[in-house]
Amino acid sequence: MDPSDPLRARTITLVGLMGSGKSSVGKRLAQALDLPFRDADEEVEVAAGRSIPEIFAQLGEPAFRDGERRVIARLLEGPPIILATGGGAFMNPETRNLIKARSVSVWLKADLPVLARRVARKDNRPLLTGKDPMTVLTEQAEARYPAYGEADITVETGDSPHQVTVDQVIRALTDWQARPLT
Repeated sequence: MDPSDPLRARTITLVGLMGSGKSSVGKRLAQALDLPFRDADEEVEVAAGRSIPEIFAQLGEPAFRDGERRVIARLLEGPPIILATGGGAFMNPETRNLIKARSVSVWLKADLPVLARRVARKDNRPLLTGKDPMTVLTEQAEARYPAYGEADITVETGDSPHQVTVDQVIRALTDWQARPLT
C-alpha cells in the first residue's frame, strides 16, 4: 500500500462492545492497510504484568481503567497504528477526547444477540463472570451507546466474516475522508 495513502496517516481506533470484533477485525485491518496492530487490553496486561481477570480480581475495575487510560494515551502518542480498545475505554471522557483528537475512531456496532453468542464462547471476560451475557450486553449498550455515538464513524456489522467488516471499515474510512468539511 502507498505510504502516502491518507488511510495510513492517522491511528485508527476501534471501539464497541465486547465481542464486536475490535481485535479480530483490527488485526485484519492492520494487514490490509500495512499498519501495526495494537490491542489495548494486551498492552495493559503487559504493563501490569498480569492478566485482565487478575487485575480486576486483585486491584478492581477502577485500577484497570486507570491503567487502560495511560496505555491508550501512550499508544496514541506514537506513529499511526490500528488500535483495538476494550469495550469500556471510550466511556472515560479523557480517553475518549484523546482518541478523538489523535485518531479516527470507528464504532463496530453489532446486534446484541450476535455479540452474546460470541462472548459466551470465552470465559476470559471479568464483566461476564457469573452473569447472563445478554443481560450484561443490554445494560452496557444502554450505558455506552451514547458515548460510542461520538465516534467519527459507525460501521454496522452483521454476523458476516471478519473480512467483510474490514472491507466495510475501509469503505467507511474512505468516505469519511472524502466528506466535505462543514
